[in-house]
Order: sequence, then C-alpha cells, then structure tokens
Amino acid sequence: MAHSPPRSGRPPIQQLQTVVDLLETPALARLYAYILQHGPVTVSEIVDELDIPQGTTYDYVQNLETAGLVEKTRDQRPYKYDAESIALTLSTDGETQTITPALIAAVARREEDEDVDVYIERHGLDSLAVALEYAYEYVDGTVNHRIAARELDLSPLEAEIILQALEPVATEYADAAA
Repeated sequence: MAHSPPRSGRPPIQQLQTVVDLLETPALARLYAYILQHGPVTVSEIVDELDIPQGTTYDYVQNLETAGLVEKTRDQRPYKYDAESIALTLSTDGETQTITPALIAAVARREEDEDVDVYIERHGLDSLAVALEYAYEYVDGTVNHRIAARELDLSPLEAEIILQALEPVATEYADAAA
C-alpha cells in the first residue's frame, strides 16, 4: 500500500524511483530536506547553503521537479522551488515502513555524521527508520537508550550513539511525527 500527497498529482509508483534515489543519495536527500524546510528557495541559495556543485544542484532539482516532489513557485528567474512532503508507505510480507521527510533528513545526515553512516551500513535503512521512531521518544524523554537498545537489539552504547546522532532530526521533525 502506498500513500502520496495529492498535491503533485503524480501516482506514487512514478515517484517511487525518485524516493529510492533520495534514500540512496545523501546529497540529494540533503537538498530535498533543505527545500522542504526552507522553501521556497532559489538554486543559488541551495548551492550557497549546502555546498553542492551548481550543475548537480540543477540536476537534482530537475529530477525532483519531474517526480513531482518539488515544484516551481515563481515563473520568473531566479526560479524558486518548494518541496512536497512525502509519505510513502511500503508493505511487504507483513512488514510496513513509511518513508517520511524525517527519514530522508536522517539519511541526509550520512554525509555529515559518520555515526549515521555506520549505522546504516551495519543495520540498513529499515532499522534506521525504527531507530528514528525511538529518537522521537528519546527526545521527549519517554524512552532511554537502554530501552531502545533492547527493542532494537543493539548494545546500549550503540543505541546511545544512534539516538544522539538522530536527535537533531527528531527535534526538527517532532511536530510532523506527532
């Protein structure tokens, strides 16, 4: 089962490849998360803030626009872009996972936080999504690292490390998760 906001008018399967690209390409994920948080923005603003080469930025914005995840909000140059929030739920053999802007923002942290990168390499994106859910509870104080460690089948140290690494994302997206 898949859900996608109706604003883009694009069926979720057409957006799926771009969402996969977002999960596999931290720079693209950072760009999407930045537009979603700060949009409408120009390509120059994105280049200045994220330090992504201009040509790559134009390519990424074009790909996201084609997929309907980013739209032009100004018809005159410099164009401004805003992002559409993603909520794509995937189900396979009884397992369900929802790809959210917060998960994409967590993936985007791979480039700037080695702990997130190591965690994804060891445990995969599904486990990162679950760890992010515990990070929300960690931030609001309802879960500590020992409970998360038990539930995630991690050592308490590894749970503490990933919860602290995800804390900025959980704090930033807490309202969306509520």
